[in-house]
Amino acid sequence: MIMKPPMLLLFAATLLSLAGCKSKDSVTDPTPSGYVVGKNRFTTPVDGDTREYYVHVPAKYNASTATPVVFMLHGTSGDGEKFYDISGWKEVGEAENILTVYPSSWRYCIIDEGVQKTTTKWNSQPAEWQPCAGETLRNDVKFLSTIISELQAKFNVDRKRIYLVGFSNGGQMAAKCTIEMSDKFAAIVESGGSFYADTTWVPLRKMPITFQIGNEDYGPGNTGPAIPLSTLDTLLSTPGLPPAFSRFSKIANVHVRSFELNPNFTISGDTNTVSIATYTALAPNPNNSFRFALIKGLAHAYPNGTNHWLEAAEVNWAWMKNYALP
Repeated sequence: MIMKPPMLLLFAATLLSLAGCKSKDSVTDPTPSGYVVGKNRFTTPVDGDTREYYVHVPAKYNASTATPVVFMLHGTSGDGEKFYDISGWKEVGEAENILTVYPSSWRYCIIDEGVQKTTTKWNSQPAEWQPCAGETLRNDVKFLSTIISELQAKFNVDRKRIYLVGFSNGGQMAAKCTIEMSDKFAAIVESGGSFYADTTWVPLRKMPITFQIGNEDYGPGNTGPAIPLSTLDTLLSTPGLPPAFSRFSKIANVHVRSFELNPNFTISGDTNTVSIATYTALAPNPNNSFRFALIKGLAHAYPNGTNHWLEAAEVNWAWMKNYALP
């Protein structure tokens, strides 16, 4: 049975105030400490490749204080610098005094829906795309783990408060991290992308997860009718819907099975803005939950206040900061 308490007003109560400028930042040469306040570009060797990531160090960062970290993973064709510029996370990092990290995925020849192309991708396999013959997919779990180790060497990192957000293909990689890196991240947000395979996974740790998607999101370059937010409970609980709509329950059910959640959910939010289905753990565990958020007026994008009214970085942080690793 699906429980429906009174609708809440907003996706995440109160938006946080921002500080800083959204213009493109230049990279300053690092100081002897190995970093500068603001934008930093780092490279690191992983399995013979030189991998890249950007870090924004807020002006209030204090090396004597353990500081939270948020990773932001870009989507297909993007890179870390693009999402440094457009995601809104560096501004939240300044306002909240958190280190924000923007890794770049690897460029591959891939086959996607029968079309060969060369583009950047996170190794989120199994996925709807496949590498071309002769391509070797990189170990992005190892890459992200390497970044965490380097951050802990360069900065005073709060090891219990490291978080991750991913968009599109980055959302698929975020889903993979809920299974393979749940011992390292305190909470994870999958945005516009999640598990592709309809299977049951075994996570290292049961953890808090949010999946968010727009009611006009049919994937990159695709369009379709806006889905009424009032139908979220039907979308998540009705079997046999067409693929354009059954994808919602598939994503939810993979999380329910893999994280041993109660299949009954509560609906909250506002059908004029964001509707949220919340699943809780079968066994009492406040750190094991899944939220499915359907956002009104959003197509395939990570909402940043410019491409959509919602500033997801603010809202995601307002939720994530409530969790820490045990």
